Amino acid sequence: MEVKRVVITGLGTINPIGKNVPETWKNLLNGVSGADNITRFDASKFKTQFACEVKNYDYKEYFNRKEARKYDLYAQFALIAADEAVKDANFNLEVLNLDRVGVIWGAGIGGLNTFVSEISDFAKGDGTPRFSPFFIPKMIANIASGHISIKYGFKGPNFTTVSACASSASAICDAFNYIRFGKADVFVSGGSEAAIDEAGIGGFNSMRAISTRNDDPKTASRPFDADRDGFILGEGGAALILEEYEHAVKRGAHIYAELVGAGMNADAYHMTAPDPTGNGACNVMKLAIEDAGAKYGDVDYINVHGTSTGLGDLAEPKAIIKTFKEHAYELSISSTKSMTGHLLGAAGAIEAIASVLAVKNNIIPPTINHFNLDPEIDSNLDFTFQKAKEKTVNYAMSNTFGFGGHNATLLFKKFNQ
Repeated sequence: MEVKRVVITGLGTINPIGKNVPETWKNLLNGVSGADNITRFDASKFKTQFACEVKNYDYKEYFNRKEARKYDLYAQFALIAADEAVKDANFNLEVLNLDRVGVIWGAGIGGLNTFVSEISDFAKGDGTPRFSPFFIPKMIANIASGHISIKYGFKGPNFTTVSACASSASAICDAFNYIRFGKADVFVSGGSEAAIDEAGIGGFNSMRAISTRNDDPKTASRPFDADRDGFILGEGGAALILEEYEHAVKRGAHIYAELVGAGMNADAYHMTAPDPTGNGACNVMKLAIEDAGAKYGDVDYINVHGTSTGLGDLAEPKAIIKTFKEHAYELSISSTKSMTGHLLGAAGAIEAIASVLAVKNNIIPPTINHFNLDPEIDSNLDFTFQKAKEKTVNYAMSNTFGFGGHNATLLFKKFNQ
């Protein structure tokens, strides 16, 4: 069947290196690290005492007290990112067919802050059950997509994808397909996460998944470096407006790029570790390229998952070489997690924005904090270490892989009418 074209007409974010898209893009190109000592709680007894927090966040800049009572921090980030994206898309909500505008959001965990707070308060009490009436609706992972739809009256398909760190990329894949097959005209899609609390840091510490480089937080996220010791926990939200091409043209929308391919699959290997052969990652990249009807040699840039973990940073380069063969040495690679940290369920969305802007502006953001390349990683690959690089980017790929073996890949193309 003939499918419809899908374009990107709006972007929005709040994250550790920017409270909007222009600030984020500037800091990505300048190699700014979002890592610093944790301010949300006393982390002095934890193995990791730093994270990539949203800097100087004050809910009162965005919500009144009554509203804020109803929103977990992850939902606040979702609403802030969505609002920037909706405004950026410049919709006339008076004439937009709201029945054909949907929201598909991603969250790996959901309202962890709310869960930790409510259970901690109960544990400190005398056993009498005193829970907030907002406890459950603030905690559940789907509530952010609900709040976005309620705010704007968007009545199209509405749900949340939960696939760990691939959640928001999976959400964008789903939104892409709904539009392609004529089920909606517009989607607000992306993800948000807010897991920087005692449970989040403590849980990842117990897994030995996050860095413990407390003496030097800003250089702790070291993708592909021989001395990497885990990722840095990040937080925030990111939203993209996906729109059917003819619908966008008809209303004179500004188009950033075209989303032309998407792939999703599973490693079916291990609960937290990637398949060391890179087969799952290889196959999901192939799915996205084939879905787009593109050629392997068309891809100019890959925003890699690149978490700064021991196993993941070995498997993904292998997968890239296996997928692209000789072309792997001609394309550019970078991990923007080296700057933003790992936004978990929001990672795919913030990295999709970086990929879209790379296509739009013909600039590759860097992988910072490179000191010594892991000898097991092919040194002939172009990881765009330390400095951004100007390069014509006609196709940009974004890879996102999650615990449980969930893989999602997006392929963006420079927009041509």
